[in-house]
Amino acid sequence: MSEKREKEEKEHQKNNEDVDDLREVLSVVSQQVPSLIKGIIASVFSEQAGSDMGKAVGAYYKGLKDAGIPEETAVKMTESYASTFSSLGDVMKMAVSGEKKGKDMGEEISKTIKENVTKEINENKD
Repeated sequence: MSEKREKEEKEHQKNNEDVDDLREVLSVVSQQVPSLIKGIIASVFSEQAGSDMGKAVGAYYKGLKDAGIPEETAVKMTESYASTFSSLGDVMKMAVSGEKKGKDMGEEISKTIKENVTKEINENKD
């Protein structure tokens, strides 16, 4: 067998091994990712998570007030901060339900973050 032919066969064999490795990785990912997402959602929407979010929002508000932020501004900023939790929950629900896929999901997350940051900046200007 020629040297060129041996090289081609080795390359073909390596490509087949790469395909098999990729197939194995994708199989594991397809089995593991759904349960990971469900676990994350369960932790985000659990009673404890709700309690922790409430405490975080309260601490945020208290920190604003302690820093001398006026009441109306502190309330608006706190509402915006709290809405971030809801937005995250909405995005996670969409991810699990399959409502958005791949690039659409990334765009939705980016859009939500930009909206919240813009809103926060605009409210702080007032």
